[in-house]
Amino acid sequence: QVQLVESGGGLVQAGGSLRLSCAASGRRFSSYSMGWFRQAPGKEREFVAAISWSGDSTIYADSVKGRFTVSRDNAKNTVYLQMNSLKPEDTAVYYCAADTRTTWGDPSRSARRYDSWGQGTQVTVSS
Repeated sequence: QVQLVESGGGLVQAGGSLRLSCAASGRRFSSYSMGWFRQAPGKEREFVAAISWSGDSTIYADSVKGRFTVSRDNAKNTVYLQMNSLKPEDTAVYYCAADTRTTWGDPSRSARRYDSWGQGTQVTVSS
């Protein structure tokens, strides 16, 4: 497992943008996929986006496709989530997660694939 620390959350008006960052500990960061999930009050945690170990493959939830972009900088052990055209329904706690048990694998939408999780960062979008 690795330690993950998210940052970049906050309050933004609808239509605005935020960029979340997730810094990972350890030296194997460049060998495993990373994912972003979110959980709104009273709702289950849901998949947002994920990126492969190399950054060449990305997947998105339909609800964020075209508005959010996931990327990574393996030299900095950091994954990012650029969120544009934010909507009130994007309000949630956002978590990054690492799939350290799968080396050189494809990114996954399933939370069960991820074995390390950050503490979460709050994103609030006002209307």
